[in-house]
Amino acid sequence: DPAVPAEPLLRFRSLAARSRGARGGAGAETQVGNDLGSPEPLRWLLRSPFDRNVPVQLELQELLLDHVFQRLGVSSQGCVDHPIVLTEAVCNPLYSRQMMSELLFECYQVPKVSYGVDSLYSFYHNRRQNWPCSGLVISSGYQCTHILPVLEGRLDAKHCKRINLGGCQAAVYLQRLLQLKYPGHFAAITLSRMEEILHEHSYIAEDYTEELQKWRCPEYYENNVHKMQLPFSNKLLGSTVASEEKQEKRQQQLRRLQELNARRREEKLQLDQERLDRLLYVQELLEDGQMDQFHKALVELNMDSAEELQSYINKLSLSVEQTKQKILQSEVNIEVDVVDSKPETPDLDPLGSEQSLEDVESINEFEPLFAEEQPEVEKPVAAVQPVFNLAEYHQLFLGTERIRAPEIVFQPSLIGEDQAGIAETMQYVLERYSKEQQAILVQNVFLTGGNMMYPGLKARIQKELLEMRPFQSSFQVHLASSPVLDAWYGARDWAVEYTNREEGWITRKDYEEKGGEYLKEHCASNVYVPIRLPKQAPRAAEAAAPSRASGTGNPGEQA
Repeated sequence: DPAVPAEPLLRFRSLAARSRGARGGAGAETQVGNDLGSPEPLRWLLRSPFDRNVPVQLELQELLLDHVFQRLGVSSQGCVDHPIVLTEAVCNPLYSRQMMSELLFECYQVPKVSYGVDSLYSFYHNRRQNWPCSGLVISSGYQCTHILPVLEGRLDAKHCKRINLGGCQAAVYLQRLLQLKYPGHFAAITLSRMEEILHEHSYIAEDYTEELQKWRCPEYYENNVHKMQLPFSNKLLGSTVASEEKQEKRQQQLRRLQELNARRREEKLQLDQERLDRLLYVQELLEDGQMDQFHKALVELNMDSAEELQSYINKLSLSVEQTKQKILQSEVNIEVDVVDSKPETPDLDPLGSEQSLEDVESINEFEPLFAEEQPEVEKPVAAVQPVFNLAEYHQLFLGTERIRAPEIVFQPSLIGEDQAGIAETMQYVLERYSKEQQAILVQNVFLTGGNMMYPGLKARIQKELLEMRPFQSSFQVHLASSPVLDAWYGARDWAVEYTNREEGWITRKDYEEKGGEYLKEHCASNVYVPIRLPKQAPRAAEAAAPSRASGTGNPGEQA
């Protein structure tokens, strides 16, 4: 059908960031999904409507739905006139479904909605002709891992199990490992890079202990270690400018400072001279006997007496003289003569010129002896500076971290979690059934979810099943064709098949009559467990109870 898209029209992370508005400027700005760009600068502002995989903050969920309907181009006015297929958590709390139904029916006025489990949609999409309708679904996502038994096409919710570990915890564990290994690159080892390393470089070891022993071999380490280059700048920490250029720059800065100081001194001298002239003029008024004008001038200057005026005049005169001397000193150019380092030869004694030939010959005889004792002139050796490769310093070497981070799904104790791993939980679920049902379930062990894409994961599950199953028993393990998108493909296939049916759809009438927690079951949905309130005792019985308690013993009154 050309009207049905083959691929999702919109993909984004369910995150939102509400930045604080600037003071005196625009209000707070909210960014959703792909509008965030890189999440690292806004890590402390990021908010998600989910706690684990259960929506708990409906305000953020409304922001995400507004973003979805706006980007998909929903043109209906005042409502969303389209049926909605929505995934929910396994054994989703009734309160969460009630709030989501209230949001969809009351806020968006949708005609009908259907709820399903993402891993069951993936199981539904990967059905084949020879596949049985029963199986054991192992789903591992960003926050949780689920073990879901499916019998005859329906989820057995009583024996579902959840492990509170997923890709998020693996990324945090890998970040801690590398930050301890490379403390100099603490800020560069971000969660986004750790998720990239998990997707591109990590794998599941079939035998974890044996694989660690292999990594102890230097040859195995050299052949299998992965190097990741961190961003860096080519500018070295030390300055590479030559000493002459540095000296020239310092001299230029010194000249600028001298010019600036000279300009400031001239401005200060001018202001002090003007103030001194004014004070001298006021003093002349006193000497001329113009007392009225003298007292007015003192009031304008905030002075009380002639002594205070004379004190200010003396201080200003001294300051003006000192400033003039500093200006004169700064204008003097001190020339430094470069003195030759070679010592001057002293004048010879005039008597030395009259040495005899015999004295000269005797000196020449001792010249070879003195020549041997003279130290040889050392040749200048070029200083060899150690070459520092900045690119190699900013490299991460991924060795055993490639297997240690994803191993937490099988061994949660590596990060201190008191939980069972996938193998123990899978064995526990299988033991809840009879041997015949166990044989049926293990014939179709289905792996789905983004955290199931590690190389070697399927072989590890097969090894664990081989250890826990009886001798010579058979089992089959299948991996989803697209572990991340198969949930969407399955929901699309189900919606196309059941669009014109009533099965699985909750209408507005059902919502108004049976409440927001109501669920219509289908092949990929949860099991609906209605709320059972305790029955209240009749009012007549409640009224009779106190009368019996306060009876006087008269049989007629008690009757």
